[in-house]
Amino acid sequence: MESNHILNPPNKNLNQLVLAILSKCNHLNHLKQLQSFLTVLGHSQTQFYVFKLLRFSILKISNLSYARYVFDHVCFPNIYLYTAMVTAYASKLDYLSAFEFYRNMVRRGHPKPNQFIFPPVLKSYQTTQLVHAQIAKWGFVQYPVVQTALVDSYSRASFDIGVARQLFDEMSEKNVVSWNAMISGYTRVGQVGNAISLFDQMPERDVPSWNAVIAGCTQNGLFSEAISLFRKMMQHRHNRPNQVTVVCALPACGHTGMLQLGKSIHGYVYRYSLGFDSFMSNALMDMYGKCGSLKEAKRVFDMTSKKSLTTWNSMINCFALHGHGESAIGIFEEMIQHGEDVRPDEVTFIGLLNACTHGGLVEKGRYYFLMMTQDYGIEPQIEHYGCLIDILGRAGRFEEALEVVRGMKIEPDEVVWGSLFNGCKVHGQIDLAEFAVKKLIEIDPKNAGYGIMLANLYGELGKWDESRMVRKMLKQHNAYKTPGCSWIEIDNKVYQFYSADKTHPRSEEIYKILGALLGLSLRFWYSPYIDCSTQL
Repeated sequence: MESNHILNPPNKNLNQLVLAILSKCNHLNHLKQLQSFLTVLGHSQTQFYVFKLLRFSILKISNLSYARYVFDHVCFPNIYLYTAMVTAYASKLDYLSAFEFYRNMVRRGHPKPNQFIFPPVLKSYQTTQLVHAQIAKWGFVQYPVVQTALVDSYSRASFDIGVARQLFDEMSEKNVVSWNAMISGYTRVGQVGNAISLFDQMPERDVPSWNAVIAGCTQNGLFSEAISLFRKMMQHRHNRPNQVTVVCALPACGHTGMLQLGKSIHGYVYRYSLGFDSFMSNALMDMYGKCGSLKEAKRVFDMTSKKSLTTWNSMINCFALHGHGESAIGIFEEMIQHGEDVRPDEVTFIGLLNACTHGGLVEKGRYYFLMMTQDYGIEPQIEHYGCLIDILGRAGRFEEALEVVRGMKIEPDEVVWGSLFNGCKVHGQIDLAEFAVKKLIEIDPKNAGYGIMLANLYGELGKWDESRMVRKMLKQHNAYKTPGCSWIEIDNKVYQFYSADKTHPRSEEIYKILGALLGLSLRFWYSPYIDCSTQL
């Protein structure tokens, strides 16, 4: 009787039975057994049960191909099945398949779309205008979920950011998701000022709102602004930073050298149990590495149980950045011993070659360059060539460096010629240095830094007429020179100063004190009553 009841359960209990079985399933074979069971009961075409099978296959066991198999065996799939499949493909970033699914549905003429199928279809901004026209045709333009999806889709194409803003302004009901979509759109195309302005106008914010604007500042190099926004968020009662916020804020700490704030954020991660996945550990390692705290970076690395390729690369780069070449190589060798778990990529070898550059490890640099191309089949990029030429140039091996330049499969850039120039300057190869700096000027004639380098070079050679001509040419072409910049943290605020900068409100006082200190130092060092040798 009991087995007969399971094969032919009363209809009112079938839903509960299916849900109970699905809750215990954890393998594709289990799902196939349930599907066979439903087929025996005559429910192979029942849309409700097919939807349950699709969702389980997509969400629980991540088997999109089997979900597609189930879908393809339904004679007349309804809009919910189409929406489930389109959403699944979009979540896998397969936007072409998502659009094709939608297009096939439209061509069949059945079922009619609803408002929920458009957001995943609009993830592909290449077809935004076409889908927008169909949205208008079917009368879904006024649905907030569709409007938000349109804003997001248009904002993903940099040339359509104005259209996105127009659609946003026309929305009668803006929710926090709509605001976040527009803010993310602005940060994506580098219009951070507009993003911050919009953020300030928001009637209400959630954690993703803060994350969008902090991430936008960090990604566009506005590190001080990112830190300022993070501090404001920390003071907010209802929107506490989450794991995403922290991962976005830590790079800003690294780039500005704000080690104490970075440590405070690290403590916050532990205090609020935000989780310690690879994204978090990589962000912490990068921050500690950029701030020069290699011991802490290595400690985070050692605590990371499951090391991804990015984790290994981050640690190699930390050591390479600070001239610890042998330590970087040691991490690389340890990584190789893991075998098939991780395989070096082009980023790995950039870090490794940088380590050899700063450590003066010429032969190892050449060895790893050959390993990259021959053992791992990685095509050298401009960064790899730049590192190798820098290694050879610093060692004074200019014939080999020029041989590498001649053998490059891509056009040498500023990094390559700049590396060669620096090596020539160190070893007094003036003729080759002149050749390299002229190449730099060809690439970027508006960069006054290169012109000044050439003028100074002519000065060293006693070619004063040529030096004057170069400086005159720089003036005529309105060439620019990127000013040097430094910053200091005082009372949890970062102050930036550029060369000959007078924008600070207290610049007059700063220059007076600087002048006084300079005077004192000159009086000290040149005083006839002080034996300077005893002060060193």
